[in-house]
Amino acid sequence: MLSRTADHLFWMARYTERAENTARMLDVTVQTSLLPQSAAAAEEGWRAMLSICELQQLFDDKYPVLTQKAVLDFMVRDPDNPSSIAACLTAARENARAVRGTLTTEVWETENTTWLDMQRLLKDGMLERDPSEFFEWVKFRSHLSRGVTLGTMLKDDAFHFIRLGSFLERADNTARIIDVKFHSASNSGERSARRVDQESQLDFYYWAAVLRSVSCFEIYRKVYRDVITPARVAEILMLRADMPRSLLACMEEVIVNLHSVRNDVSANTERLAGKLHADLKFVRIEDILESGLHDYLTDFMKRVSELGDSINRDFLLPSAA
Repeated sequence: MLSRTADHLFWMARYTERAENTARMLDVTVQTSLLPQSAAAAEEGWRAMLSICELQQLFDDKYPVLTQKAVLDFMVRDPDNPSSIAACLTAARENARAVRGTLTTEVWETENTTWLDMQRLLKDGMLERDPSEFFEWVKFRSHLSRGVTLGTMLKDDAFHFIRLGSFLERADNTARIIDVKFHSASNSGERSARRVDQESQLDFYYWAAVLRSVSCFEIYRKVYRDVITPARVAEILMLRADMPRSLLACMEEVIVNLHSVRNDVSANTERLAGKLHADLKFVRIEDILESGLHDYLTDFMKRVSELGDSINRDFLLPSAA
């Protein structure tokens, strides 16, 4: 397969997945902002999300005051933010258009219709009326894109590059979702003795919102059948191979699809992916928490970025640099 074609397919999938995960991150932040808390704590939650997405400086340069409305506008529709949902879905559609002949009609029409409907929904004010409804729509369109790909495309190199892009992006974004929510929780302030009972009740709604943001609430209940604890939330989102959005599950899919498109120069890329997968497969959540969850996730995201660069060198278009 030509590297240009592989590049478009890979990034079509990554941008679609990124739009979905941005919607998930925004939705859980909106939901947790509705819980009883101080204005400073709510603002800290939004800042944590911008920081973990590496967009704090870009936001501050454009918006003098941080408000929920400003962050939603920046993360959903701002054309100057390359990671906004609108920018991601536009980029996904443009990459699909460039390789329209490689895709089935159903896949192309799904990407194109998503782009057209997004513009209509934003113009009609759905984001302002009901942000959660808009985020559910984004997630649904991403689900539809993956389902149509699985149901209509030949399992050839084109298919594997699409899947590779999807799961590499999902691994990075799941790590960011975990990091931003644990960061927000750890910086929520000291608990006074008389607030322990109240906050223990809020913990359930807080972590339930985190689990729902990655479609994991029912899975958690089925696996643990017990109270929701931060350690178990981290474990199921990181180390459960049977949880579809976990870090380990994503890396297993990356390994499989990398093997399917391997070439004469990809041995080092496969080694990087294999080592990252092995580190997740054989580590215990207790060891991660003891050494520091934030440090572990920061290192994971760095290694995923390095893996993406290596895939780019071995299979895709040369970088502009």
